[in-house]
Amino acid sequence: MCPSIPSTGPTTIPPANPWRPMRADDLDGVVAVAAQLHPDYPERRDVLDERRRLCPSGCLILPDARGNPGGYVLSHPGRVASPPALDTYLHTLPEQPDCWYIHDIAILPALRGQRATRDALQIVTGQARQHGLHWLALMATPAARGLWTHLGFTPIADIPPHIAATYGGEACPMRRPLSPGT
Repeated sequence: MCPSIPSTGPTTIPPANPWRPMRADDLDGVVAVAAQLHPDYPERRDVLDERRRLCPSGCLILPDARGNPGGYVLSHPGRVASPPALDTYLHTLPEQPDCWYIHDIAILPALRGQRATRDALQIVTGQARQHGLHWLALMATPAARGLWTHLGFTPIADIPPHIAATYGGEACPMRRPLSPGT
């Protein structure tokens, strides 16, 4: 299990950073954001909640002006060669992870353009380093592939086709090494 985000130490969310830990009462808002931004990639609320429960330090909320979820991050330790299929339970986190897996970073249009994605990546990079991992990994939907490429992610070969297919025929597994300063 992932630890909670500590109140002090190197992975604490900086005060200027609006991301905060996801709570159980955020899930309806997370589902609403997901439905708005990812209508072609539906996931059950309890699948998303399982990720939050398994890895609280990897699940964050970007509050909107009223404090409701305007964006979210779902992430956790994983294995580069075997990302989880969409809308599936993990049950447990891998005993020997080799990456920090970004299941989703979703931000409503009204909150974009304020470095929120970069701030989220900074937080999950800190989590990866805290766990001794050297890679970030994700499955990029066709619409998001350009963004992830711009952020330094490159395609991964040899992902089982049945997993990639759950994200749509054009989904692209990607990874980014964690080098000093990233």
